[in-house]
Amino acid sequence: MKFPDLQKCTVAVIGLGYVGLPLCIEIAKKQKCYKTGKQLNRKVIGFDIDEERISELKSGFDKTNEVNKKSLLKADFFDLTNKIEIIANADVFIITVPTPINENKQPDLIPLEKASRTVAEALKIRFKTLNKSIPIVIYESTVYPGTTQEICIPIIEKESGLLCEDSDKKNIFACGYSPERINPGDSRHRLKDIVKVTSGSDNKAAKWINSFYGSIIKAGTHPTKNIKIAEAAKIIENTQRDINIALMNELAIIFKLLNIDTLDVLEAAGTKWNFIKFKPGLVGGHCIGVDPYYLTYKAQLLGYKPEIVLAGRRINDDMGKWVAEQLILEISKKNISLVRSNALILGFTFKENCPDLRNTKVFDIVKALREYKLNLDIVDPRINPSEAKNIYGLDIKNNIPNSKKYDAILCAVAHKKFIEMSNAEWKRILKVNAIVYDLKGIVPRELNPIRL
Repeated sequence: MKFPDLQKCTVAVIGLGYVGLPLCIEIAKKQKCYKTGKQLNRKVIGFDIDEERISELKSGFDKTNEVNKKSLLKADFFDLTNKIEIIANADVFIITVPTPINENKQPDLIPLEKASRTVAEALKIRFKTLNKSIPIVIYESTVYPGTTQEICIPIIEKESGLLCEDSDKKNIFACGYSPERINPGDSRHRLKDIVKVTSGSDNKAAKWINSFYGSIIKAGTHPTKNIKIAEAAKIIENTQRDINIALMNELAIIFKLLNIDTLDVLEAAGTKWNFIKFKPGLVGGHCIGVDPYYLTYKAQLLGYKPEIVLAGRRINDDMGKWVAEQLILEISKKNISLVRSNALILGFTFKENCPDLRNTKVFDIVKALREYKLNLDIVDPRINPSEAKNIYGLDIKNNIPNSKKYDAILCAVAHKKFIEMSNAEWKRILKVNAIVYDLKGIVPRELNPIRL
């Protein structure tokens, strides 16, 4: 048996979120291979268990705002389905489902395990009807090193009756791991512009997978020696950022005690050529705020207790509560009655310019502030208010109320709309002697914001 035709294979992408949907679009483009210059003519099938998601995408609506309506409505681009028998026609299966943590901050691999069973069922159907080439299963979901070979492949083998072995044998499938590097809300660093790390279950599979991604990734690829290295590379990308931001957050706490503006300090320190530029802030979302726990979980299984990684996680997880306490202290200093004061939080998503609410640490600020009985408004132009209500039980507005002034404003997320606010717009919503607590450094300095 041979591997699929690189130019004409059928690809099924399992999971159509922030990672899977842009991947579908890029693979389905009728373009020339970046490596060989040959014309690509692939068929792509997007699979998701969420029927509502499939329906929205078919109508041209992407709630993640990562793909525009024109791309979604191109009839020849790709098929969308929630039926396993449809994806059984594929040669390549790419799994891009979420890998969250549970309430104990341990890896929740249930979505990954379900996706593996879905692919196994499709492979079983495929071998009964097609059996024309070696199917390839590629995982992009973030995991701890060893997950693909210790958990995912055994599931597929058990459920499908096939083996992940040398490509010279029959009744087999090949497997690989190529971690996603999607940055939601970032229009500059798109899928094709980010180097893709690749790996495979054997040398032949690794070579095919690297060529496959190399055909659509303009920035090129980086093949690794084995799957574990690729898994580890992904997990430390976000762990490194988490630790560096934790350091900045700890510095912000220290500088607050010293009555020093942290952002001013970082600006000065950043003039040295080898100073690494990070800023303090809230660390939420589905990557940086989650992935380090995958690494520490695996380390503890092996008998090692991580210290720096977990210390960084503790600092970042507690930052929301600390910010809320600082705002309350500033309000108290001005003798403003907490119970009767009007406060506004600008931004609720986990990061700027995207609608993603998952694991947003702004919620930690809200929870802490509500204990003080403030009249609290939350405004975020990028979210779906009904989604925020369903997930967090909060009434969040898309726009700042026209006729209301505030005793305190907390700038939590640097959405473009907030950055573009004029001095007049700021003054319109501020009471005399009001407090502006600026976590992101976006408020004009002439308004005397309190910064980290």
